[in-house]
Amino acid sequence: MGDGEDQGDPQLRKFQKELSAGTVSLALLAVLAASGEPMYGYQIAKTLERFGEGVLSGKQSALYPVLRNLQAAGLLDSFVEPSDAGPPRRYYRITAAGHDTLHAWAAAWRATRDSVDSVLEGTRE
Repeated sequence: MGDGEDQGDPQLRKFQKELSAGTVSLALLAVLAASGEPMYGYQIAKTLERFGEGVLSGKQSALYPVLRNLQAAGLLDSFVEPSDAGPPRRYYRITAAGHDTLHAWAAAWRATRDSVDSVLEGTRE
């Protein structure tokens, strides 16, 4: 969803916030798994914007607490490297446990998506 589309609908904003809680974590793991190399926060955010428009809903700052939570759970590792331009950058990479979790979460996502789609299509008039 683009910025501004949900401004007048607090129920839609609440629904989107609840939906995004798990989907951002899943999307982050998928981006880092697909990358095959460590990435820093801005790179991850730009990749999410390119492939998953709306996942972050334009709020890059929401990315960092999720990255920290995934690292605390052992699903990501991180390290800091100096940057030529600006402050040092923290790079993240997916761990073996993160790959296992990504596989399980992706299966759960697909099952849920398919189930909800079936219900929505079955209730159309």
